[in-house]
Amino acid sequence: MNAFEAALALVLSADPELRQIVGVSLTVSLSAVAVAALIGLPLGAGVALGQFPGRSALIVLLNALMGLPPVVVGLSVYLLLSRAGPLGELGLLFTPPAMVIAQAVLVLPIIAALTRQTVEDLWAEYGEQLVSLGVSRARAVPTLLWDGRYGVLTAVLAGLGRAAAEVGAILIVGGNIAGVTRTMTTAIALETSKGELGLALALGLILIALVVLINAAAFTLARLAGRHHR
Repeated sequence: MNAFEAALALVLSADPELRQIVGVSLTVSLSAVAVAALIGLPLGAGVALGQFPGRSALIVLLNALMGLPPVVVGLSVYLLLSRAGPLGELGLLFTPPAMVIAQAVLVLPIIAALTRQTVEDLWAEYGEQLVSLGVSRARAVPTLLWDGRYGVLTAVLAGLGRAAAEVGAILIVGGNIAGVTRTMTTAIALETSKGELGLALALGLILIALVVLINAAAFTLARLAGRHHR
């Protein structure tokens, strides 16, 4: 109870350290999702409407990559950005950009796979009509993405939920440096190991609230999508 009271006091007083950690978390996660969306939306739509050898294998691969182990992604990005790695000269290791890269790699398959399913379902429903109007598959992509905007936004929110709750990859590439790369999840792990349960609980409460808001938004968008296609 003492730890819980301390956590509430930190949240209600907007503790500077708490705000800094939350700010780093949101900045990294939102940046990673934005990067993943820029790549994943056209990739998912392209796979949905494309006709090329190996398409089925690519769909299976995208679906499988949705369950990528975060520590494996973290290790891969670490090797890529380490001094001996191909991008070591950039000096990105143990910085927020390295964490953005790791989270974007984790989130990209989720956004791409869910977008692919949304666009493929819409093409099955409207494809013949669009073809009759002389619209090619490539030109239909913006139209289908807009028509399936609720489903696409749900995919992006699913990616944001994955990014916000991730700890393994960003711990490896970020180093959990105070004031620089410490996020809510990595700080919770550290503070719990130190016995500082007040700050850990405060961060946990904020993280839970964030995840609930993301899921509520995704649920609302799913319902709107259902109404839109009735």
